[in-house]
Amino acid sequence: MRHGGKVLIDQLKIQGVKRVFCIPGESYLAALDGLFESNIETIVGRHEGGVTMMAEAYGKLTGKPGVAFVTRGPGATNACSGVHVAFQDSTPLVLLIGQVASDQRDREAFQEIEYRKMFEPLAKWVAEIDRADRIPEYIARAFSVACSGRPGPVVLALPEDILSADCSVKDAKPVVDVNQGAHLATVKKIIEKIARAKRPFCIVGGSKWSQKAANNLEKLSERMSIPVGTSFRCQDFMDNRHPNYMGDVGLAINPELGSYIKSADLILCVGARLGENTTGGYSLLEVPNAANPLIHVHPDPDELGRVYTPEISLACNSFDFLESALDQSVSVDRDLSPLRKNYYSWREPYETPGSVKMEQIVLQLNEVLAEDAIVANGAGNYAAWLHRYFQYKSFKTQLAPTSGSMGYGIPAAISAKLERPNTEVVCLAGDGCAQMSIQEFGTAVQYKANIIIIISNNGVYGTIKMHQERTYPGRTSGTNMLNPDFASLARSYGGFGETVEKTAEFLPAFERARSAGKPAIIELKTNPLALSPQTPA
Repeated sequence: MRHGGKVLIDQLKIQGVKRVFCIPGESYLAALDGLFESNIETIVGRHEGGVTMMAEAYGKLTGKPGVAFVTRGPGATNACSGVHVAFQDSTPLVLLIGQVASDQRDREAFQEIEYRKMFEPLAKWVAEIDRADRIPEYIARAFSVACSGRPGPVVLALPEDILSADCSVKDAKPVVDVNQGAHLATVKKIIEKIARAKRPFCIVGGSKWSQKAANNLEKLSERMSIPVGTSFRCQDFMDNRHPNYMGDVGLAINPELGSYIKSADLILCVGARLGENTTGGYSLLEVPNAANPLIHVHPDPDELGRVYTPEISLACNSFDFLESALDQSVSVDRDLSPLRKNYYSWREPYETPGSVKMEQIVLQLNEVLAEDAIVANGAGNYAAWLHRYFQYKSFKTQLAPTSGSMGYGIPAAISAKLERPNTEVVCLAGDGCAQMSIQEFGTAVQYKANIIIIISNNGVYGTIKMHQERTYPGRTSGTNMLNPDFASLARSYGGFGETVEKTAEFLPAFERARSAGKPAIIELKTNPLALSPQTPA
């Protein structure tokens, strides 16, 4: 006999869970009791949005479901932000929510919410466990659904009385990956079309990638002379120094690259959804029939033909497709040097206003960080410099939300450092982005996750101000904010903090942060007039 909380934690161990993220709550005390002697590392965060983003970042980094526990009512509503990131980023996540006792349901009991209605648009599956002896079944299904097809979040509600009830039940077996091979005849047809094309282009992104898939992408692009671009915030899928890498196909795309894609005579899309950001607001390709012949490979058949009608569609994981495509590939010679030259021209920095210049900060980081260093960020104009000037050199070194969620970078960086303690992890954040999760710096200090956070402090919500200046010139409203002394805040938590007011001060400050042996914040005093990398001084 075990109580439901112990059964639950035993199932998590069977599914390979080694770390969970949580904000404790009285609604799932039995599950916390189950964790007590489980040898599952329990990371206690400061806000439910932060812990779900930590779990999402774990899923993004490892390809395995991240697990978060939150309490009912406000705990669940706070957690929504991380669930939304997981949904739009196609990341496996299991969110476990404490729920009111089953005999109090439908009375609007204390902190009661109907989770099926609440999370239905945000998750792949939402359920409430109504019997303790069905916990193994529900957990196994949750992990299966989170990883199958297009991965995503699953939400399970756990009534208090179900978790505390004793039961006798057999454990579920570990969930196995769904085999999804590439259809050989279709792959051969795709290779033939690539070989005949004069101006092909390949867009890659999405989830369900591996190091081997990334390696095969490079080999295929070399053998068949295919130029490659990465979808929004998937820049680490290919070494950006590779001669066939032509840049990211996302927000603020290189205009020359955009023109080439529009004139391409074949588009091969592997893994990416071809969403709004990747297609420039659905303008890069015509809807629903792209002028360029489109070949779309995606693990979920529901994504094929959702917006664009492909000439060839293949429901297949990226790693299976690329392995088969490499086997069937033929040698093709095309001159890609003009495209590559345009890529490097786009990386030539524009000088922006102010004494601290983000273009130089990012270029310096690009030079001093190791090839396997992980760079995390949330949302805001500061990220535009990162996208444009930083070169991702190794697979799974970029942690950023395609959903454009502010506050993501700090919890994601903490999660990455816990998972890869010997790897340097750096987070870039704006002042607005940072303050949506700055309290998680305490989590970093508590668990000795020695990340370095670089905060661009210009005193404004820069993205919104930029759009206001474009749409309503001279009439900015609601975008100014008063900020704390971020360096002092870091020190108050027991971390390292330093303020940089000139570009030349950055690298020495960064080296001091590196050697501090504790989580660090470097505050950059940036100019509010520097709203984008294109802003001339």
